[in-house]
Amino acid sequence: MKKTILLMLIISFSCSKDENINNGSNNNENSQGENSIDCVGDYSTTGILVDINEEIYNDDESVNNYSRYSWSSDGVDRILNGNGIPNHEVGTFPNNHNPNTISEQNVNKSFTLCPIIVYENGIEAGGPGSAIAYALNSVKFDPATAGRCNDEGECCLAQCQGNWNIEALGHDTFNFGDDMNHAHVQPNGAYHYHGMPELLMDFLGDNQSITIVGWASDGFPIYARYGYSNASDSTSEVLALQPSYRLKNQADTNRPNILTSLAGPGGGNNPNTPIPMGAFTQDYEYVEGLGDLDECNGRFGVTPEFPEGIYYYVVTDDFPFFTRCLKGDV
Repeated sequence: MKKTILLMLIISFSCSKDENINNGSNNNENSQGENSIDCVGDYSTTGILVDINEEIYNDDESVNNYSRYSWSSDGVDRILNGNGIPNHEVGTFPNNHNPNTISEQNVNKSFTLCPIIVYENGIEAGGPGSAIAYALNSVKFDPATAGRCNDEGECCLAQCQGNWNIEALGHDTFNFGDDMNHAHVQPNGAYHYHGMPELLMDFLGDNQSITIVGWASDGFPIYARYGYSNASDSTSEVLALQPSYRLKNQADTNRPNILTSLAGPGGGNNPNTPIPMGAFTQDYEYVEGLGDLDECNGRFGVTPEFPEGIYYYVVTDDFPFFTRCLKGDV
């Protein structure tokens, strides 16, 4: 059994956690220079979650370290400093499918307070080992993997060659050793999310409501799972938002259907294993209007923090799980 995580708040928020995270629109009215900023575009995120400073001991047996993170503002940018250590329970690392140990990272990032839409259809961003966004606890979102297969079904899970990108989630063919937070650890020790950060949502106070869990590299906010049924009406029902991707009716030409070999952690699977649709990124297609969200797994709408509306990304339970593209300038 995992130990219960001991949360020792060494440095607390300037107000209570619930006030600071769940009612961000009321935060930091006196932050330096914030109220005077004049955003040129349509959106401003000033005053939202820019006065967070936490040091929390995580005694999970795979962590045993302090999770340190702070969010501040210089009046132009939102500034994150942290060590990438999760502030919640995690799975067992190393494990048979992920031989890496969680270790501190040096996270120093800035995000504009005045995000603007510059790519109507989004531009591909992120990639294996990089970060398209950061959660409030300074753990990065990195939905892609380094796993590949070639046309002959020869696959590997790290540092691979091949035309077919293996997905971390949504299938059972390949196992990346991810945990209950849909996260695992990179060779450099970076714990990172591929999908829904379940226990982070619990930590933030209510995993049944509209919850901001982080910020994308272009400065737009990230919410997890929930939103209003009517994007422009804050009195409408709160429900789990649905992506607009689906499996293709027919596999792409030359797609391997049989796993003939597998290299990397957890390798040695039985050869001649079928590779069902959904194992590769290329197995999915975007259908405008199919769900609630656009091609970047986001939408325009009102939220508790942004009653006038903003563009925001959503972590979803189904593919793409997290955005693979960005609408704003990075």
